[in-house]
Amino acid sequence: MLFLEYPNCSTCRKAKKWLDTHNVTYVDRHIVENNPTYDELKQWHEKSGLPLKKFFNTSGIMYKNLQFKDKLQTMSEEEQLKLLATNGMLVKRPLIVDGDMVLTGFRETEWAEKLL
Repeated sequence: MLFLEYPNCSTCRKAKKWLDTHNVTYVDRHIVENNPTYDELKQWHEKSGLPLKKFFNTSGIMYKNLQFKDKLQTMSEEEQLKLLATNGMLVKRPLIVDGDMVLTGFRETEWAEKLL
């Protein structure tokens, strides 16, 4: 299982602690130092069944400052994926990828249901 995180993110730290407490084995990946590629994001989006907006860190400073809320509405899916691949700070975190399962953000109930 791949766990993508930004170590300075409090939600990521909480999620990592939850994984460790529940003895869930994972490979840790720094989402900024090793940003997801276009191909990875495209594959994860397809597997997840989630709207692409769920892959954006909508509470992030970059997302807000560049006013992506309005811009995304006129962008194609391909353009959105390319944008996500440019900077890990745009990607919703933490992100779990395990086979065909993809989880964006940390919701303890959902994680317990899917990972335990």
